[in-house]
Amino acid sequence: MRFIYHPPFLIKKFFNDFIWETSNEKILLTFDDGPTEEATLKILNVLQSYQIKAVFFCVGNNIKKLPSLTEKILGDGHTIANHTMNHKLLTKMSREETIEELSKFNEELKLSFNYEVKFFRPSHGRFDFKTNRIMNEMNLKCVMWNLLTYDFQNDFNKVKYSIDNYLRKDSIIVFHDSQKCDNIIEQSLNYTIERASKLGYEFGEPEDCLK
Repeated sequence: MRFIYHPPFLIKKFFNDFIWETSNEKILLTFDDGPTEEATLKILNVLQSYQIKAVFFCVGNNIKKLPSLTEKILGDGHTIANHTMNHKLLTKMSREETIEELSKFNEELKLSFNYEVKFFRPSHGRFDFKTNRIMNEMNLKCVMWNLLTYDFQNDFNKVKYSIDNYLRKDSIIVFHDSQKCDNIIEQSLNYTIERASKLGYEFGEPEDCLK
């Protein structure tokens, strides 16, 4: 059961260039798949109320469709990271296709927002051995996680279970900026932040957490 929420040791050992937990023993909140009209502003409002900075692993096509929300994420001081241009699976693409998918995202952020992308997370968390080589070539850090909340199942009790049982002081937590969880994302974030506070844990700045 534990591996459903927390990646297996052997996977982390084989891919030890990837980031699986924070480096400063502070919690980092991350959000996949945005921006979206349904969830992004809800997330930003909660983060603003607690003065917490997060990493948004965005999809390039969503950024092109919703530039004002992208500007809002950056304007609030959060980090935007590469979650591919079209949310495609790297494991089903050639090396050349993968590089193109990631490069288009980085180029979009640079051209439209003058923003340099430093971090990447593969779609659906799926990767293979070529991923590590491409990360090094493109000077990107691959950020995974050690706590998956299952918020995409739109069931707060499942999120609560994951937080109650697997939250650590070095957690990189995955939430989603998605219509799939927009009904529970505010409750889920508030619960997570308050639970961390009760345990004496702190939230860190993305750049510091991912050194």
